[in-house]
Amino acid sequence: MTLDPEDSKIITLARAARARNGAREGAAVRDETGRTYSATSVELSSLSLSAVQVAVAMAVSSGAQSLEAAALVTEGERADEADEAVVRELGAKALFVAGPDGTLRG
Repeated sequence: MTLDPEDSKIITLARAARARNGAREGAAVRDETGRTYSATSVELSSLSLSAVQVAVAMAVSSGAQSLEAAALVTEGERADEADEAVVRELGAKALFVAGPDGTLRG
């Protein structure tokens, strides 16, 4: 599968966020204006959020009305249903899932 350069960019941002924090997951989203937001999963004793949930929350709290695309970098094989649902709710047509090396899955 050949990706648009902007979609490749959000995968790269998600990989970098994951590597920088040593997190289980990294994610990045692109909003309707082209702004990007990257995040990692949050795993505290009192709060647990997936990387996709954090990235989407950052976008929405910054004023994004919709998403064009989202990317998740994880060692898992796929995104969970909650991540897929939040991305769909904001209109993204794609949630790209990639391994730590950036290779797309499924």
